[in-house]
Amino acid sequence: MQYEHIMFEESSGVVRITLNRPGSLNALNIAMVGELLHSTDRVKDEGTGRVVLLTGAGRAFSSGADLAGEMSGDAGAVLETHFNPLLERLVRLPVPLVTAVNGAAAGAGCSIALAGDIVIAARTAYFLQAFVNIGLVPDVGSTWMLPRLIGKARAQAMMMLGERICAQQAEQWGMIYKAIDDAALADESAALTARLAAGPTRAYALIRSGIRESMQCSLTESLAIERRNQLQAGRTADFREGVAAFRDKRPAKFKGE
Repeated sequence: MQYEHIMFEESSGVVRITLNRPGSLNALNIAMVGELLHSTDRVKDEGTGRVVLLTGAGRAFSSGADLAGEMSGDAGAVLETHFNPLLERLVRLPVPLVTAVNGAAAGAGCSIALAGDIVIAARTAYFLQAFVNIGLVPDVGSTWMLPRLIGKARAQAMMMLGERICAQQAEQWGMIYKAIDDAALADESAALTARLAAGPTRAYALIRSGIRESMQCSLTESLAIERRNQLQAGRTADFREGVAAFRDKRPAKFKGE
């Protein structure tokens, strides 16, 4: 598949996916979401990428759904066929997902940005749940994610008031991992993804799934999940390498196996 609305690059285990409609602030039309669905399936099926970096071209991460285009019809149907499957795919990637938010992350773009395991944002970036400003309700998982990230009071106010949350505020609230200088975003994201690409990929996948499951479980159930995942991690070549490196007092050389 040839991509027209995103860029897909892979190098040294790092898959970089860039939303590439800068003229519309990377507004998410059906074609772009379709390409994102294809690219995330590609990461899963090809199995060569060890970390995914998702960012936006130009001045924004994403301004949200393209209200000027196909999104003006049955918004619920589009959620069912495109946006919700995309969020599910992002959450269930078998490798870590880093999102580098380079500008506005609004509406569906906000949800997609916050789906990252590690979210870094330029200081001039902001997060916005603007649905109420056009008489809609938050979607693409935002009513599930935001209360868990920042608590009910802040999430509800953010959604009902439709106000921008700057990157620094998002960091203070625990919505994102880190707000950094705009000029440092590219270097920071490159260093972070290189580090993850050199790490124990299968352990990362188990961490992702373990956190997701445990957010909806009791303590007893979470302990059982940890036991199950530790059994799997303990059977990997990376675990054996990690122990050997510890004994030899050298850096581990993980292969993601």
